Amino acid sequence: MKLTIEDFSEKFRKIKEMGYVPSQRKGPTGIGYTLETLLGIDENNNASPDIEGAELKAHRANGSNLITLFTFNNKAWKMPPLEAVKRYGSLDRDGRQGLYYTMSLKPNSAGLFLDVQNNNIAVRHTSGTVVVEWSLEALAKRFVQKIPSLILVTAFTELRDNKEYFHFQRARLMKDTTPELLCNQFKSENILVDLRLHDKGTMARNHGTGFRAYEERLPQLFRLVLDI
Repeated sequence: MKLTIEDFSEKFRKIKEMGYVPSQRKGPTGIGYTLETLLGIDENNNASPDIEGAELKAHRANGSNLITLFTFNNKAWKMPPLEAVKRYGSLDRDGRQGLYYTMSLKPNSAGLFLDVQNNNIAVRHTSGTVVVEWSLEALAKRFVQKIPSLILVTAFTELRDNKEYFHFQRARLMKDTTPELLCNQFKSENILVDLRLHDKGTMARNHGTGFRAYEERLPQLFRLVLDI
């Protein structure tokens, strides 16, 4: 069932008035499934949005979960990926040489760090070598392409007799971003960069560099945030 923004707002007001409701499913996905059930949205694996061009995301208030915003590697590697793995990698849990690092502004044990400038970000080595680099403009375009708009629903939670209950409290419609805004979020480490590749003999197997953010900080990534 597809909803318009107006449909969603009307239904959400009624859901909010219900107070605490029991989770319809155990585990971390219970919150999203419960909200969709109350909204009358059928669960499916279709990537298309259920609400008038907007993604729907429910999260627990004060939660610390991370979500992947997008992956992006297009023409970003300044060093051949396999060379980077051999030079800066470490053994993963499967015994393969790999680059599985969440990048920080401070150098890690391999000497790699995230360098944030006004127009671009890069993974650099303390020697000055640039491993991979993205323009902030390209990242902003990728972000908007992947998430043109997002409805973020916040819920308080309670545990009763070992069963989780949700009180859906707030819904915000979020749209658009800018290179300048993303720059500030990288500097604040509100967006994390995950390198995810390993040595596969004659080449590096790249699972896609992930750009992730904390659910509770998602509004800081968007230019327009409206309560609905």
